[in-house]
Amino acid sequence: MEPFVAPDGDPRCAWAGGAPELLAYHDAEWGFPVGDDTRLFEKICLEGFQSGLSWRTILNKRDAFRSAFAGFDFHAVARFDEPDVERMLADPGIVRHRGKIEAAINNARRAVELEAEAGSLAAYVWRFEPDAGEVGIPQTKTTSATSVALSKDLKKRGWRFVGPTTAFAFIQSMGLINDHQHACKTRAEVDAARQAFTRPG
Repeated sequence: MEPFVAPDGDPRCAWAGGAPELLAYHDAEWGFPVGDDTRLFEKICLEGFQSGLSWRTILNKRDAFRSAFAGFDFHAVARFDEPDVERMLADPGIVRHRGKIEAAINNARRAVELEAEAGSLAAYVWRFEPDAGEVGIPQTKTTSATSVALSKDLKKRGWRFVGPTTAFAFIQSMGLINDHQHACKTRAEVDAARQAFTRPG
């Protein structure tokens, strides 16, 4: 897969060339390690909403999703009820899919339970950091042994819309692995960020 040469003349991952907002997301967020519970919960929810859609669609709706879902404060979302579901089904700014909306509310409740058990959502998530050699050639997989294990464990705990492909996209984007292409300028920045990152737990 040939890298994308950005307007600044430096190469990036091929997918970053799809739209200006994708390049900005790629350079500032994708693959950088995250230890904040709210951001982790937001991403796993948005990955679920992305199912069957493009990430560009979800990214362009992210602010609306944040507004609809109380900034992805999972303690607040856990208290949502049927009127909140109906409110969001009427919100043109988000993906109006009842199953995915109800799954996000359910997952917020499961996140509260995980926090009580593990101390934080981040402490739980980072238990699943793969060994360095597991993924191999960047961006040639859509699942991995670790994403299958994470998906299985979350489903056992009652989470929904967290299949192995969704879990792998989550692991990539939240920096549990560095899956930037080797030629990508941002790969070295992510390596440095991962080395400096203090694993929660």
